[in-house]
Amino acid sequence: MRKLILSLSLLWAMGGMAHAQFTYGTTGMLNMPTADMQRDKTFMVGGGFLEKHATPARWTYDTFNYYLNVTIFPWLEVAYICTLHKAVENDPAYGTGFWVPSTYGRFVNQDRNFAVRLRLWKEGWWKLWTPQIVLGANDALNNSWTEGSKIEMSSARMNGFYSRYYLALTKHLPLNNIGRLGLHAAYVYNRRKDYPLNGPAIGINFRFTLPNYHFLTETLNRLTLMAEYDSHTINFGAEYSFWKDHINAVIQFNRCRYFSGGLVLKVHLK
Repeated sequence: MRKLILSLSLLWAMGGMAHAQFTYGTTGMLNMPTADMQRDKTFMVGGGFLEKHATPARWTYDTFNYYLNVTIFPWLEVAYICTLHKAVENDPAYGTGFWVPSTYGRFVNQDRNFAVRLRLWKEGWWKLWTPQIVLGANDALNNSWTEGSKIEMSSARMNGFYSRYYLALTKHLPLNNIGRLGLHAAYVYNRRKDYPLNGPAIGINFRFTLPNYHFLTETLNRLTLMAEYDSHTINFGAEYSFWKDHINAVIQFNRCRYFSGGLVLKVHLK
């Protein structure tokens, strides 16, 4: 029991190594949300290349995104995310003729959305086996344009392309001298007709913590492997930390096939 308590204490001390989800601009796995939280006062800036299958249905082409994210308190994270729009003749959201023909094929605008994550329960608060619980939302409020300038939650067809609401649970299991295992489950919901999310999501990640005997183990200890079902698709990928969790590269294969990748810079302000 003492060894278990010491192992879990070490794991919590490493809690700042939460994984950045560049596709949604928040903490999480690849596409699915988790209950991981960054260290208090962590500032993140990141972005990357999004293959069209890693985006909501509004994007019928590959695109790019960037975001700013800050963990204001240990229990509160907020983010501002922008995803680039390309001018196309037959836009799936705005119809034919919305963009000026001379701009076809060029990135001319961007979708903006806010995200918020609230930790409801910390891992191990009651019993050592109890998971962490987070309530969160992406693109929670949007201008639907359905009735003038009506603001609503999760428009079915208009703006709010990244809309999702979720309740996520996460539990970590230390494996002595090998690594740490993260088990994640969530329920995800929105009202979208073009990109419906309404169901469970599950995921698993593994980060090596091998004894640093030589260069190979030091390299492996910077690597995290991830696999998930995000309630819509099955994906796998990896994250690699270049500098003590300050610079991280993330890759994902959506549907186990389509590549997306991004970079995340973390600064711990406290």
